[in-house]
Amino acid sequence: MINVAVCGANGKMGQEVVKAVNSAEDMTLVAQIDIFNGQFATIKDAKNSVKIDVLIDFTQPASIYENALYCLNNDIKMVVGTTGLSDSQIEELKKLSEEKSVACLIAPNFSTGAVLMMKFAQMASKYFDNAEIIELHHNQKKDAPSGTAVKTAQMMAEANGDFTKGNCPEKETIEGSRGGVAYNNIHIHSVRMPGYIASQEVLFGASGQVMSIRHDSMNRECYMAGVLLATRYVSESNEFVYGLDNIMN
Repeated sequence: MINVAVCGANGKMGQEVVKAVNSAEDMTLVAQIDIFNGQFATIKDAKNSVKIDVLIDFTQPASIYENALYCLNNDIKMVVGTTGLSDSQIEELKKLSEEKSVACLIAPNFSTGAVLMMKFAQMASKYFDNAEIIELHHNQKKDAPSGTAVKTAQMMAEANGDFTKGNCPEKETIEGSRGGVAYNNIHIHSVRMPGYIASQEVLFGASGQVMSIRHDSMNRECYMAGVLLATRYVSESNEFVYGLDNIMN
């Protein structure tokens, strides 16, 4: 059995993870960690009381980096679903994970459909010189752009060096109207609106044609198969992994 702790257990995603772990025949939920009425208030409190094989973190951008540093420095394997980590922070966690030989899997998205959307976008990037990303989330999401959008752009940039070929010089009359620009000039637009859970559309354009690749999450249950897959993988590994796509066969 895999002894699992859930950090951020009382959040919306955390509650779904708790249910999923409790339903898994090969896992035991040993700790629900949350600063708001959790079984344990901190990871340290839980570690001092129970044996943790894998900790699943769905907290918030302000706390995830410190949570990850503590786990990796204290021999606790991690599955990280919290977004908001910078590229440099991810690189530091990778170095620490490899140095300590403590497994850490960071996934911007645990939905298998979203992972396939990212893969398809990467494939299409070889054939289109213009592309933009629109990501839409609920208005309680604290980071923008989403981790999924960032990961998608990174994967697309591996396949193409410039996504604004042929564009005319631009001038924004309202700052930010063209979105954020990163990773080989991919424009990323973030929408925050009540009613959404998580959606992303990647738009590709070429002379005479436009192609759209879109994924919509209708509920948080759609992430749980990926979370459990990642937990099982991490329990048997000492590696650092960024992206669920790297463990999907």
